[in-house]
Amino acid sequence: MTASRTARERVRAELTREITDIARRQLATEGAGGLSLRAVAREMGMVSSAIYRYFPSRDDLLTALIVDGYNALGEAVEQAEAACPRDDFTGRWLAACHGVRGWAVSHPHEYALLYGSPVPGYQAPQDTVAARVRDVAVLGTLVTDACRAGAVRLPAGLPVPPPELAGEGAGLRALMPGVPDEVIWAAASAWTALYGWVNFEVFGQFNNTIDDRRTAFDHAMRLTATHLGLSTP
Repeated sequence: MTASRTARERVRAELTREITDIARRQLATEGAGGLSLRAVAREMGMVSSAIYRYFPSRDDLLTALIVDGYNALGEAVEQAEAACPRDDFTGRWLAACHGVRGWAVSHPHEYALLYGSPVPGYQAPQDTVAARVRDVAVLGTLVTDACRAGAVRLPAGLPVPPPELAGEGAGLRALMPGVPDEVIWAAASAWTALYGWVNFEVFGQFNNTIDDRRTAFDHAMRLTATHLGLSTP
């Protein structure tokens, strides 16, 4: 690789990063539906035709932002969960949950791009899949580890999964190989509660209702850990 090519690649990477940084600021003011390559080009002092060499369309820019967002969220969850002892399954669950919430409340507009209303006319490509599952992969590994360690004890009296669900949830089963159906569906319920709670906080549904949201969230996630039957051997 020549020095001139290396320099060109470095300049391209820097300009690409600047474009995505400006686009993230646009998310805060215009929302994902208002994202405009021309507006980004104006802020950069770049002719509008030049920006298309970096992102051929608005959807390509959206995809880059979505992949970056999922990777940032996934990294936050991975780092939070990795700090816990491997046999402290409740601690790992709570750390992962707080990792989701911490990133979401610090990056509400990026979180809204991932978990808010769909952008009209945009269809996420396969390029987003690997990044999209990073956070839930942590949760899936946690549940799988807990099951293998004999540390999942579902509360008595939980409904048994109906026969109609026997062939459902292929993605869930891939994340939790060998995990019994009753635990898989309890985990799906717990994950839904996690993201539902975060959505309520990020999108203002707790305004004038809950002030100490971090403490309330922690308690809610402890309830989900109990519902999921997590324990420490």
